[in-house]
Amino acid sequence: MASGAGKSAAFILLILNLILYLIIIIVSGWAANHGIKRARETASILSIPARIFPIYFPFGNVATGFFVIFSLIAGVVGFVTSLTGIHNVIQWTAPNLHAAAASSLTTWSLTLLAMGLACKEINVGWTDSNLRTLETIVILASGTQLFCMGAIHAGIEDVVARQTFRGRV
Repeated sequence: MASGAGKSAAFILLILNLILYLIIIIVSGWAANHGIKRARETASILSIPARIFPIYFPFGNVATGFFVIFSLIAGVVGFVTSLTGIHNVIQWTAPNLHAAAASSLTTWSLTLLAMGLACKEINVGWTDSNLRTLETIVILASGTQLFCMGAIHAGIEDVVARQTFRGRV
């Protein structure tokens, strides 16, 4: 892969991920805030095991609480990783690309965890339209994060190959 093509592909995917993770933060933050506001009056009529959990989501299904919390965590980590990844890709040196690859792997694993919970929520059924939006965005973000991670790893191979070629000449 040519140096310019890998750099531009990784840069565009990081910008796309930055926007997707910002949307995830906004929607899951809204859902957590809504759950906190309405938890007291809604959970007061529930039995003891459900009343112990501090946030009861009056919308969605049983998997909603875990999905919202893990998507909020994945969104914050993904947003920060995308910001630092943009800086590392602009530098385009081997140490910076290795740092971007490690952080993108961490973000991808957290996003896959949130995606698994989104799939479970889809499987259980009946969700609000905002939660369906969050489910869709999390699934899209897991795919784009995978492609971004691949572009960064291809960039690492390109940079290392160019450095070893310069060392021979």
